[in-house]
Amino acid sequence: MLAYPQIDPVALALGPLKIHWYGLMYLIGIGSAWLLLSRRLFAFDPSWNKDKLSDLVFWSSMGVVLGGRLGYVLFYDLAAYVQDPLLILQVWKGGMSFHGGFIGVMLANLWFGHRNGKSFFQLMDFIAPVVPLGLGAGRIGNFINAELWGKATDLPWAMVFPTDAAQLARHPSQLYQFALEGVALFAILWLYTRKPRPTMAVSGMFALWYGIFRFAVEFVRVPDAQLGYLAFNWLTMGQVLCLPMILGGIALIVLAYRRAPAAQGAV
Repeated sequence: MLAYPQIDPVALALGPLKIHWYGLMYLIGIGSAWLLLSRRLFAFDPSWNKDKLSDLVFWSSMGVVLGGRLGYVLFYDLAAYVQDPLLILQVWKGGMSFHGGFIGVMLANLWFGHRNGKSFFQLMDFIAPVVPLGLGAGRIGNFINAELWGKATDLPWAMVFPTDAAQLARHPSQLYQFALEGVALFAILWLYTRKPRPTMAVSGMFALWYGIFRFAVEFVRVPDAQLGYLAFNWLTMGQVLCLPMILGGIALIVLAYRRAPAAQGAV
């Protein structure tokens, strides 16, 4: 068993102002995404400058934060937030939904593309390869917060998390998700986009592989206490929300190559 590293969730305290690692992870993910997108900007559209890119990143980030928070409220714990709506503002305590953030990003890019002469999938294909940077950073934030841990196990890398009342050795599922949704997904998409791909194909690859990775990790991750398992004593809300992503990703890839076998129109 490995010892859980005791990390204060507060990275910096300046009087009443507290800066949490969880929030810093979002800033790190967004900043890293902006830097890598700036390297691909000329290939995407030579007429765009970095101000235009900054606008895209800003609105996509707003989609992540607002969509992620509202998605968690709607998908995972609606009753608690109806009882105390002010809880919605306490984002430093966690409670973000990837699927909600994903919907938020899609809506933001649909709006931004309409205003800037780009199709929805042109923008989504452009940003998809850097999204795993934010996902990976977010999972490190979950690990520092000692939240979203896994089931009990006797594997040698199991950990006892300080937030676990039972004090059992558990799967560090946050690190599994960091490795898969962050590192592996980034590598897959970055290598895949080294050559031109048909429009929609990159978005499809993102949806497919994220769905597969998240669905797999959910088998060893403890479901949210207020929801538990939805069926069969193993099906979680995360898995239910990933199924449309997997099927949609396959459909987008097939459609992309049927429509444009010459792989034109993508970065």
